Amino acid sequence: MNNTETRTAMENTTNPHSLHAFGYRTILLSIYCIVLVCGTVCLSLTMHILKSSSTSITSIAVLNLIFAHFIFLVTVPFRIYYYATDKWTLGAGLCKVVSSMIHTHMYMSFMFCVVILIMRLMNFYLKSNQLASFNKIKAFLFSFMVWIVGLIVVPLTIHYCYGKKKDSPHDNGAVCFNFGKNIQDLDAKVFNYIVSSLIILVATVLMALQAHVVWVLHGRRRQGCSSQQDFGTQVKSLCFALIMFLCFVPYHVFRLYYLENIELQQINEVFLSVTTLNCLDMLTLLGKRTCYTCFY
Repeated sequence: MNNTETRTAMENTTNPHSLHAFGYRTILLSIYCIVLVCGTVCLSLTMHILKSSSTSITSIAVLNLIFAHFIFLVTVPFRIYYYATDKWTLGAGLCKVVSSMIHTHMYMSFMFCVVILIMRLMNFYLKSNQLASFNKIKAFLFSFMVWIVGLIVVPLTIHYCYGKKKDSPHDNGAVCFNFGKNIQDLDAKVFNYIVSSLIILVATVLMALQAHVVWVLHGRRRQGCSSQQDFGTQVKSLCFALIMFLCFVPYHVFRLYYLENIELQQINEVFLSVTTLNCLDMLTLLGKRTCYTCFY
């Protein structure tokens, strides 16, 4: 019995992945299972709505957001498998792809969330004839260029730069999503500081602006100067902005600290998993019309 306990203690000492493994894996498994189930349902219902809606710049941005969510959701079962078995046996290449997709999803979905919120704000602050100058074809071309760049840059980055340094020499390929040392270079740190600060700033400003719009419309509504539909649309946009804020800002605030404390990688992974809950932002696009159409 003593030999078994000693061997277990030695394994826990040499394998940092096993420290606090039960609570750490349970939290991540719970989050990713919620994301996979709820995210799939939300995307299905949202696609059902968009089939019968008119094409607009906002709907084009929503389609891009759906595509970003879909690509990430394809990789979620691999994460669930890994945290359920506590072992990666699918090869280093697939590990890097699955690991990088969570970051790709985060930045792409944040960008499209920002576009959607800006368009909603412009609908409030600008007149309709000013918005008419925005061409739908330009929106499609912009989307096409974004995805072409993403599908070229991301694979090249994964192949040549991502996952070159391992945090533990004892993993023998059985540990995945463990690339903390890759951000210790000065250039990588500066890039991460800039990106995290920008995301925090943009998310906070958009949240404040959307809250201001709802407050103004609430005042007009009480005076009978604003329609219920306009108010409801902006309330949905506020919920959309709130989901974006709660999913992205905590992670990037912690990341500013994590960049100098790489040993907190497990906590960073938990914060990173929270960003995937923004797949639920599709709920803000659903309404009574969806429920009646889908279930009756």
